[in-house]
Amino acid sequence: MSGSLTETLKRTPLYEYYLEKEVKLVDFGGWALPVQFSKIGEEHQAVRQKAGLFDVSHMGEIDVSGEKAAEWLNSLVTNDVSLMRTGQAQYNTMTNEAGGTLDDLILFKYSDQHFLVTPNAGNTDKIWKWMKEHQTDEIQLQNVSSDYGLIALQGPKAAEILQRITDARLPDLKSYHFLPDETAASIEGILIARTGYTGEDGFELYVPWKQTRQLWEALLDAGSSADLIECGLGARDTLRMEAGMALYGQELTEDISPLEGGVGFAVKVDKSESFVGQAALKQQKSEGLKRVSRGFECVDKGIARSGYPVLDAYGEEIGVVTSGTKSPSLDKSIGMMLVEKEAAELGESVWIQVRKKRIEARITKKDWLKIIKQ
Repeated sequence: MSGSLTETLKRTPLYEYYLEKEVKLVDFGGWALPVQFSKIGEEHQAVRQKAGLFDVSHMGEIDVSGEKAAEWLNSLVTNDVSLMRTGQAQYNTMTNEAGGTLDDLILFKYSDQHFLVTPNAGNTDKIWKWMKEHQTDEIQLQNVSSDYGLIALQGPKAAEILQRITDARLPDLKSYHFLPDETAASIEGILIARTGYTGEDGFELYVPWKQTRQLWEALLDAGSSADLIECGLGARDTLRMEAGMALYGQELTEDISPLEGGVGFAVKVDKSESFVGQAALKQQKSEGLKRVSRGFECVDKGIARSGYPVLDAYGEEIGVVTSGTKSPSLDKSIGMMLVEKEAAELGESVWIQVRKKRIEARITKKDWLKIIKQ
């Protein structure tokens, strides 16, 4: 991408670093970001086997505080905030009145009165507006997205690498928990979360914006002997797909509920605090879903991409591909689809219209990572 084009895009704190290293950047949701540093397959396997480093500073951060912050958030999200303990992170969704997904996001609980909400990059403005529209007098909201850089260190060697530059007690930090105020590479005020979007162990590091590059380079130096490499958006997508993780805008949209999109584990329709979209989701659950998210593996050669129609044996359209790629770990074409529930039996064949050709695919669970780890 030329410099003239990137001038119109938002920039992460690593933008100048990318220019210096002559890393190719693309338009990703209005942000200038790298798809890859070397080869997507190499970056993917590095994360599966050793460790990879991702710039995800385009993600949003919204600070929520107030005496009834926990109760207020519980009225906006589908998971049960009352179950969270201090220092815990929780995967969540926000829905509209019809039950459609506004976003999937992570909540971090500092205390009953203080939380950090991390929406997806492309949804930050929408979620900020939604939260402001529902704000009550006792709740304080701050959009602090420009205060934080966000680095994801992912892979089996992630803990070993990070421990080299911090005294934080990483062995005590459980999955989906965080340390709110740590020092790493002499940088103070870092939130260290044991979270990620790859299916591997790892950490997401919320660092003061201006010190993001310092932390990035410190991690690369600390990880040089462990074969840590820089990774782009391409590997992040293939990794999350092998792990069966939903992506907003594909598996989840304002027209696809979290129940339909395959993240029903984050929907507590019977929690005591009523929330926006609860009635619609409760109705969906009681009546039974008409469409569901399923995995698939291509039997014929070809890669089924997002938006391709899914057909039955008679050529009738029964769904749509929401994500598709060639799995670097399995060396086969896999993907996820939104399909009519009555046609979604595991092991059954469907046909996907790939341009002018129809290819056969088999409906599967989204448990590819389990297979990879065997």
